[in-house]
Amino acid sequence: MAFELPKLPYAYDALEPHIDARTMEIHHTKHHNGYTTKLNGAIGGSELEGKSIEDILTNLDMSNGAVRNNGGGFYNHSLFWEILSPNGGGEPSGELADAINAACGSFEEFKNAFSTAAGTRFGSGWAWLCVHKGGKVEVCSTPNQDNPLMPESGCSGFPILGLDVWEHAYYLNYQNRRPDYVNAFFNIINWDKVSELYAANK
Repeated sequence: MAFELPKLPYAYDALEPHIDARTMEIHHTKHHNGYTTKLNGAIGGSELEGKSIEDILTNLDMSNGAVRNNGGGFYNHSLFWEILSPNGGGEPSGELADAINAACGSFEEFKNAFSTAAGTRFGSGWAWLCVHKGGKVEVCSTPNQDNPLMPESGCSGFPILGLDVWEHAYYLNYQNRRPDYVNAFFNIINWDKVSELYAANK
């Protein structure tokens, strides 16, 4: 089974004013679609065909640039759309809130740590909140389309929240003001979904 571009669970304009409709449409139909098509091309006819994307990335040969870049791009964006919501924002609750407080001291300190990870990632990449077995969470970042599932990515654990800091994710609306984009992101996080991912992978 070839990988398919996932449908968004909301309209392209649903996240305005935080992320504009044109950026969402281009990001989904051009960038994510491109990663999907190229991933299928990279694994077609190989031993990777038919495997889950998590299995492919967890056991990835990092020298395989086509699968690394396009598999990462496919997975990262699939997660990104899921953890955004027009009804998002606020703060997490329950076990996830406890884990964030234990790791960072408070939700505000988590926001600072996450914003720093996103803001100081040189060039293109992603900021992450990951959960380790046992429930401990960690903030980190990766370059390009790498993610914490990959071997030696510089992050570890299972990604439950990711922010795309490639310029294509924000440049139409924010130009070079990445910190403004990162700050706006906190208004559209779907903490219910992040909590669900936390509970399933801790």
